[in-house]
Amino acid sequence: MKLFAPMYARAIAWAQLKRAPAVLGGLSFAEAIFFPIMPEIMLAPMCLAQPKRGFRFAGISLLCSLLGAVVGYLLGHYAYEWVRPALDSLGWLERIDAEVVRLREITAQSPWKAFWLLVIGGFAPIPMKVFTWASGVVGVPMLPFLLSMAIGRGKRVYLLALAIRLGGERAERALQRWVEPIGWVALALIAGIVVWFLLRGHAA
Repeated sequence: MKLFAPMYARAIAWAQLKRAPAVLGGLSFAEAIFFPIMPEIMLAPMCLAQPKRGFRFAGISLLCSLLGAVVGYLLGHYAYEWVRPALDSLGWLERIDAEVVRLREITAQSPWKAFWLLVIGGFAPIPMKVFTWASGVVGVPMLPFLLSMAIGRGKRVYLLALAIRLGGERAERALQRWVEPIGWVALALIAGIVVWFLLRGHAA
């Protein structure tokens, strides 16, 4: 099943828009709350088109992602029970509930253990909304939450901008060719890291 390649193709078309930075910001904000498409698939062609502005585009994406993360956190904290039927209809409820259980166990030990789990989550090719909603439901302290989202998502967008700045068209062609296997392999690796982290936490 192809997941990442079709989203990347759609983002290439969006990147040609005059208001692409505003669309990138809106996409980054919405993805942290409910939208299924990751902002990097629009950030990449934008950075390729204007490599010198790549870090500016990454900054826009990160800032809007953090704003969206706060909204997702607050919704999870105050409105989760109310929106559970809607999340269930979208197929997200099971994943969010599973993350809630993990975060609740880890946060009970230490908020900063939850911080490291969220850093990993923010860097993973997993929808950010899963972590923002779950963090709000559990009540992860706001400072560790925001720092983890900034580090995890910041690494993703700035490393992407740097790779395209250094690699140019060759980097974009490689990304387009390998986006699907890279996405799935990264997802599997991150899942393994999260499982290892949780098992280590239980053993401690």
